[in-house]
Amino acid sequence: MAAIKAFGAYLPARVVGNEELAARLKCDAGWIREVCGIEERRYARDDESVASMAVEAARQCLERAGLAAGDVGLLIVSSGSSERRFPGPAVAVARGLSMDQTPAFDLPLASAGGLFGMALAATLADRYGNVLVVASEKMSSVIAREPAEPGVAILFGDGAGACLISRQGGSARIVDHVLHSDGAFADDLRLGFNAPLEMNGRSVIMQASRKLPAVIGQVLERNGKAAGAVEVFLMHQANQNLIDRVARSLQVESGKFFSNIRRYGNTSSASMLIAASEWWQDPGPRPGQMICFAAFGAGFQWGALLVEGC
Repeated sequence: MAAIKAFGAYLPARVVGNEELAARLKCDAGWIREVCGIEERRYARDDESVASMAVEAARQCLERAGLAAGDVGLLIVSSGSSERRFPGPAVAVARGLSMDQTPAFDLPLASAGGLFGMALAATLADRYGNVLVVASEKMSSVIAREPAEPGVAILFGDGAGACLISRQGGSARIVDHVLHSDGAFADDLRLGFNAPLEMNGRSVIMQASRKLPAVIGQVLERNGKAAGAVEVFLMHQANQNLIDRVARSLQVESGKFFSNIRRYGNTSSASMLIAASEWWQDPGPRPGQMICFAAFGAGFQWGALLVEGC
């Protein structure tokens, strides 16, 4: 059964607080905190790309796993903010890690890409041994496009996260996962080429607050577990209010939902892996501990993945 060996993350050095962003968007800094729970986020330098941030997160992950890039049998890279149509960032990340002809492919999935990548890795680990999943987003370049919508621009930051999944060993075994997609809502959260991000906020929050508890319940029921048996929930860090809604819907205390959105904002597909990287280092999984990952994103695409500490 596939297991998680390590996580890694990379956050750019530049911190952008609500005061700075409010001045640009001509809104109130307190309103930003109230609406989404974010106080600051990170913005990448002009010379930092989706691929370069992904390389840094991958290196940290491999170091923590005690593996070299040559030990990786497959590389999966998720990004919804890649700088070009093709090739995607996966091949650039492979080159940056000096992976010689290692198969690498892209998942252009905003927000849910980290989770879908982990689910794929769990399925493919038996064939490829060690599968490295990386999600990287440079959302600051997206929200810089005019016209800037304050309700959208306040949410996003930059960063990358990584996860190493192997067919053997590791600190937590992957028990099961459930994935869903529904293209009926594709226009409610979209990013065209050289266009500003368009989001129907009401639709996104309504659908996410329904579908996330449902898919978490689905993977738990399938494995004979109650929501209360899960000790830690590691979700896509979209909005603190959404995380709190999911906790209430599942009737689980909010303290079980790890959150770092206050410091990093919404880093789209990277956010769940960045959160997991922080939690995995301190306190990290214990033997027998049930941990649930969940994400929801553009498409709409959503899912949940259940793991148990070894």
